[in-house]
Amino acid sequence: MTTVLAIDQGTSGTKAMVVDGADQVRSVVELPIRPRYLSGGGVEQDPAELLDSVLDSGRQAVAEAGVPIDCVTLANQGETVLAWDRPSGRPLSQAIVWQDRRAAEICAQRSDSAGMVAERTGLVLDSYFSAPKMRWVRENLTTEGVVTTSDTWLIHQLTGEFVTDVSTAGRSLLTDLDSVSWDAELLALFGLAGEELPRIVANDELVGETTLFGGTVPVGGLVVDQQAALLAQRCLDPGEAKCTFGTGAFLLANMGQAPVRSTSGLAASAAWRIRGETSYCFDGQVATAASAVRWLQSLGLIQGASELDRVAAADSDGVLCVPALAGLSAPWWAPDATASFSGMTLSTEAGHVVKAVLDGIAAQVAELADCAARDIGGGLSRLRVDGGLTRSRVLMQAVADLLQVQVDVYPSAHATALGAAGFARVAAKPGLPLGQAIVRWTPATSFTPRMRAVEAAAFRARWRAAVDATLIRENQENA
Repeated sequence: MTTVLAIDQGTSGTKAMVVDGADQVRSVVELPIRPRYLSGGGVEQDPAELLDSVLDSGRQAVAEAGVPIDCVTLANQGETVLAWDRPSGRPLSQAIVWQDRRAAEICAQRSDSAGMVAERTGLVLDSYFSAPKMRWVRENLTTEGVVTTSDTWLIHQLTGEFVTDVSTAGRSLLTDLDSVSWDAELLALFGLAGEELPRIVANDELVGETTLFGGTVPVGGLVVDQQAALLAQRCLDPGEAKCTFGTGAFLLANMGQAPVRSTSGLAASAAWRIRGETSYCFDGQVATAASAVRWLQSLGLIQGASELDRVAAADSDGVLCVPALAGLSAPWWAPDATASFSGMTLSTEAGHVVKAVLDGIAAQVAELADCAARDIGGGLSRLRVDGGLTRSRVLMQAVADLLQVQVDVYPSAHATALGAAGFARVAAKPGLPLGQAIVRWTPATSFTPRMRAVEAAAFRARWRAAVDATLIRENQENA
């Protein structure tokens, strides 16, 4: 089996891992990334910091592994964009992160085309996706160079190639869902018709070579981060779903090889293209998960995520939180929504607030799971989860309680990198079936519902009412 250097370039850090042919993780190196959170909904990253983190973590991981690598792969943030000079590779703007909401007005100006966009792309006309950010860069930062998602720039730095993969291109609002190819009408809609765009490659394609990690090594198996985690957790059949708890929380459900549009407010996009066949998924996002925990830390309520379970009260004592600290994504798509707390009294303590935030995250995940179940045509039998916040037993129990299904925790904190390694293996070895490329796993632990179904339904009804009140208030303030 192929030995892979898998690099997961994320929002708050870059992780490099070497996985050998016997499925053994030989090394893991993680370096932090520091996004800048700006007033007006801006979130930016320094491209130089992104590239340095990729190179430094990759080199350290290779050195620590002590084995030759056969392939390098990259999982990327998905909707983060930047402008850059193609001949030199020099960045011409900061990286505009997927969380950035400054392009919301660009979407509002095109609201009459929302139906066409949804039918054509499978996505919602929202600044979460790449195209509005690309337009915003052109209107506000620079008209020079090319403007692409961050993976294209990073791969160019590694190989000199100008490419993006099917799963990342499918998150752009610029591709047709059925063919996952650039769409001229969509490009014109966002004023991007004259842009030079990267070649869209399959997820089992070798795209070039790099010498930046020692020797000359092929690069391939490129993928967006959440689809990588979907593969790592072996969600290969329609109806199988996972949720990754990182900076945000991302629920994806495999829908098979038929590109069905969501009727419940989720996004529908390509999961991967392997051996010439495209698989699709439904997905929804909780914009703030670990970032909400960091917010709690900034207020001094906890010292870090490791304290969540110690500080959280057994129940929230009636406090409800809608943790829309960076707006609400699916199924509401309300980028201007703000967080709210209700039910607080003089007896409310820090533990009640922490528990309410965790319950609010879990409630959003439950809403997404319900949407996925409606689109798939049947309820989820279980949910597979990964990411740093799965270490919080309080949060995972809340997810199991509110979904009323078993929650299986992935045994590694590195699902995205391990999924990317699976794609690299099928790229490096064309005859290898996808199922055999995945690192084998069993759940580290599982959570089953402790809350009665009637209690879960009552809590979720009260929480949805809090969301409705938040949205009504936002609409009144914006009127």
